[in-house]
Amino acid sequence: MPKIREVYVCRSCGAQSAQWQGQCPKCREWNTLELTRLAPTSTARPHAAKHASATRIQPLASVSCSDHAAFGTGLDALDRILGHGFVPGAAILVGGEPGIGKSTLLLQLAGAVARENKLVLYASGEESLPQIRSRAERLDVLHDNLLAVATSRVEDLFPVLEDPDAAPALMIVDSVQTLASDNAEGLPGNVSQVRTVATELVERCRRSGTTLVLVGHVTKDGTLAGPRLLEHLVDTVISLEGDRREMFRMLRVLKNRFGPNQELLIFRMARKGLELVEDPSTFFLGARDTSLSGTAVVMAVDGQRPFAVEIQALATRSYLSIPRRTGLGFDVNRLHLLLAVLEKRLRLNFGQADIYAKVGGGMRLQEPGLDLALVATLLSSFYDIPLPERCVLWGEVDLNGQVRPVSGQDVRMKQALRLGYSPIICPENPKSKGIATVSDLQRILFRKG
Repeated sequence: MPKIREVYVCRSCGAQSAQWQGQCPKCREWNTLELTRLAPTSTARPHAAKHASATRIQPLASVSCSDHAAFGTGLDALDRILGHGFVPGAAILVGGEPGIGKSTLLLQLAGAVARENKLVLYASGEESLPQIRSRAERLDVLHDNLLAVATSRVEDLFPVLEDPDAAPALMIVDSVQTLASDNAEGLPGNVSQVRTVATELVERCRRSGTTLVLVGHVTKDGTLAGPRLLEHLVDTVISLEGDRREMFRMLRVLKNRFGPNQELLIFRMARKGLELVEDPSTFFLGARDTSLSGTAVVMAVDGQRPFAVEIQALATRSYLSIPRRTGLGFDVNRLHLLLAVLEKRLRLNFGQADIYAKVGGGMRLQEPGLDLALVATLLSSFYDIPLPERCVLWGEVDLNGQVRPVSGQDVRMKQALRLGYSPIICPENPKSKGIATVSDLQRILFRKG
């Protein structure tokens, strides 16, 4: 009998090591190696002979795509960012924090696909069937084509995938960390189990032409839990983000083999589930008072969609030996960098001031176009002078205090003009107050320098 082998597996990248080490030799993460018992492997898999005839080499031009036409998700906007909808045989990984709305959104999509006379299977390892039915009734998605199963064994899902003609068009597994396979050792959720469960499901769904949606947990820093192999194994990676205390959710496409990457959709949490925000251009502004100092509007671009987002800052006298620097909704290192540029190029002294800055509406921005609006907000609070009521800004500020163009210049300009913003302050442009340095910004808005 073959022996059960014990190895140390990295929970971050899935690399194996014969002995424990403080640092993973592959991804260089610390304290990520866990002892895992690997099941004995045989030289041939039981189902290898059965599917040997299906695995054959053939000219790519002779492959038929007639049976692999994408079908709709029930949301036109989601179809667009996925690439015409759900592709048969494709695997999609959906990640997000607990309680963010992953199960709610996927059950809504399952009901929409079922209403199109397609068979859907919703498999849950976290809820019982009565709980799933209760949630489906609240969302009004009950349908005869919507099947459900509550199990923690991945083998319970295989029988419905054996016959390609009777297999469901869509299978949703909520979540991959709650299922266990008989071919792997350990408890559900460990590296070996997650890898085995995902691999077996993806392999069988591709043979049967079933679109597979896997729900994945995230770590405390917001990244997908489990080995990196999970992200490479699937065709599309989707992240559902947002603050559980807020009413909106952001669906972001991180990887997509069938459509564009880094696309974004905005949803609003309602009584009957998540509702799509059709025009989120000013959704994150809220009710802002333009007569107050320390606020500015940036025309940001996330994916291909422009948003008008409020930036807030507060500069106040500090009584601490080391002044505070706090940033919410963006990388706080950007705040440190911009403060250093302002001190050097504008001869301003922030050494005795506490600086607080945030992105309004609970949104998180990572694009460089935020720089110019953040500088304007800091100066507005520092001088205690409000910006013009309909002013909008964008642009990247380098270490020399120069303002550089950013991607999506034309998209931002069209949206700003459509929403009636004026003045429009950005890098050199015929339709705006083009500026070249932060000194120009200081002179135009605050009559300083």
